[in-house]
Amino acid sequence: MNGTKLLLDTNIALYFLGGDPVLANLLDQREIYISAITEMEMLGYPGITEAESERIRDFLNDCQLVEINAAVREKAIEIRRVHNLKLPDAIIAATAFHLNLPLVSADGDFSRIGDH
Repeated sequence: MNGTKLLLDTNIALYFLGGDPVLANLLDQREIYISAITEMEMLGYPGITEAESERIRDFLNDCQLVEINAAVREKAIEIRRVHNLKLPDAIIAATAFHLNLPLVSADGDFSRIGDH
């Protein structure tokens, strides 16, 4: 994967935190961007422990957090209408489009979007 900047989907961030060696290699020396949705999904997980929360926050502190601005909202609306994605996924995809960054995800639903 070319480029030094990547936007991670929630599942990839969780796999990375779980110690996936392939992701550790892929993400090494990259500038990682995370949607505000990913932050909320990771920290809002039911039953999360304080230790897990702290580890996630440490990870997030090393990432560029992208807030949901008007341009992202409009693109998410379009993506959701056209491709029928769940709202959080539409916001994450819209964030990637807005920043013109590759989205790294294990979610096959994103393949429906293409270069929207």
